[in-house]
Amino acid sequence: MMSSSPINILITDEPLDVTNCSQWVMTPESGGIDVFIGTVRNATKGKTVLRLEFEAYQTMAIREIEKIAAAAFEQWPLQKVLIHHRTGVLQVGEIPVTIAVSAAHRDAAFTACRYIIDTLKQTVPIWKKEFFEDGEVWVAAHP
Repeated sequence: MMSSSPINILITDEPLDVTNCSQWVMTPESGGIDVFIGTVRNATKGKTVLRLEFEAYQTMAIREIEKIAAAAFEQWPLQKVLIHHRTGVLQVGEIPVTIAVSAAHRDAAFTACRYIIDTLKQTVPIWKKEFFEDGEVWVAAHP
């Protein structure tokens, strides 16, 4: 998206830069910045995770993420919202999703950030496959 927009959305197969993401949402009016960083953990339900693979229906995913960002701006007094998601194969410790929100006050930033990640996982067509030593499984969107 253009830098003048208060919304920054990206779906990419390249590594996400958390520092650039948090810096992008900073404004002189922002007293609170909340950043959610989703990472690939090494185990699920007691099973060792070898890697994850993310696939997206990119055009629809971007449209759905735009709706989520717009809804966040309608519900809370925000300055900027950034939502970046990776696709492809990710190893343990890598970052598949970064969400950054700035607002004049921390409560709006915290609440909006949680709303964004929870809604993204429920509505955006990005799918996650977990790979284990004994097989693989597509993961349901809901945590």
